Amino acid sequence: MPATPFATSVVKKLVQAGHIAYFAGGWVRDYLMNLEAAVREGKVMHPSDDIDIATSASVTQIQSLFPKTIPVGVAFGIVIVVEEGHHFEVATFRKESGYLDGRRPTAIEPASAIEDAKRRDFTINGMFWDPIKEELHDYIDGQKDLENKLVRAIGNPHLRFLEDRLRMMRAVRYSTRFNFPIEEQTLRAIVDHSSALFPSVAIERVWQEFKKMSQFAHFDEGLILLHQLNLLQTIFPQLKEVSTEEIQRRLKPLAFYPKAAPTIAELMELFPDYALNELLELCDYLKLSRSEKEVVQFLHQAKQLLEMPLEWQAKLENIEWVQFYANPYSKIAIEIHAALLSKEKKEPYFHFHAEKQHQLSPFILRKQTQNPVVRADHLKEVGIAPGKKMGLLLKEAEKMSANQEIENPRAIIELLKNCPLWNT
Repeated sequence: MPATPFATSVVKKLVQAGHIAYFAGGWVRDYLMNLEAAVREGKVMHPSDDIDIATSASVTQIQSLFPKTIPVGVAFGIVIVVEEGHHFEVATFRKESGYLDGRRPTAIEPASAIEDAKRRDFTINGMFWDPIKEELHDYIDGQKDLENKLVRAIGNPHLRFLEDRLRMMRAVRYSTRFNFPIEEQTLRAIVDHSSALFPSVAIERVWQEFKKMSQFAHFDEGLILLHQLNLLQTIFPQLKEVSTEEIQRRLKPLAFYPKAAPTIAELMELFPDYALNELLELCDYLKLSRSEKEVVQFLHQAKQLLEMPLEWQAKLENIEWVQFYANPYSKIAIEIHAALLSKEKKEPYFHFHAEKQHQLSPFILRKQTQNPVVRADHLKEVGIAPGKKMGLLLKEAEKMSANQEIENPRAIIELLKNCPLWNT
């Protein structure tokens, strides 16, 4: 069930208790944008379920009104209110001061709705919506900038970016997500402060911004804009001597990338000549998880495999393709490589892989489900004891079954008996 009615009930309960309460931030921006589009195109509007609420109530007052709350940021006046399984971030109107590290304030004070709006990042994110009266409360000309399709910092952009340096990346994210230009003074402030992104901002927060940016179209344009604003070079110093034109050339394939491509795969295009060890060092720099590093390793190996001419790929053993197709990222790897191919080469390329996967589908499934044709108990039955020899024979059996397309364990074991390994 949509979250909006439950979020509205939270606001109603706060108002009935004598407090001011509104929907806030990105929900209001998206609601107004979707409303405009719905009216223009005659479509039914589907509001977002990601709703934040701003209120004059204190954390203590919020907690006393709702039976189920989660204290996620009490020091900043923030709690999660849980209503019918829906989670809503409810924050007390506040003003902030004492920014010392370019990341977080040292002082928080209760404030009015106007003061709360003025401490936010961009005008399009600083509006409030009253869901009871269905009224917009806009103290920072956010609606005007939304209509003009403009990303503008609230108040003095230099102060906004000194308060939180990550806002410079967010400006680029909103610009590329909505295809809105960045207002001139805001743009100049980003250039002025781009080299001061670190050490105020942790690399983990930068990575999260990359991930958010890559979820929408035009990630390539976002990376190019980051480079033009000197932010990309600040994040990746190895790109300092690379021209914007070269960045554009490297990122050209991203327009044809599959939507499901992981963020790191797209970033890898910035470093086309990197060896695997260099890519893994890049992962360590970005503090990626082990699973993300495994994706990088697979995609790098897949690139070497898929860049071979099709006639060479056709000569590879079946076991190599079984191991490749069994990986959950094989489809994405195939589509990523297709982005680099000319139109006339794509059809035979996709045809080859579709045929190969169909041919080997039983063995691919066995690999994915860890259900090989020959198992340890089969070898025990014919006198092979557990140990190194058994492990090597099991690998050889898997290879034989895929290469010769045999699913009968007895037939494979008979073939194994002719291997030098069997009698060692």
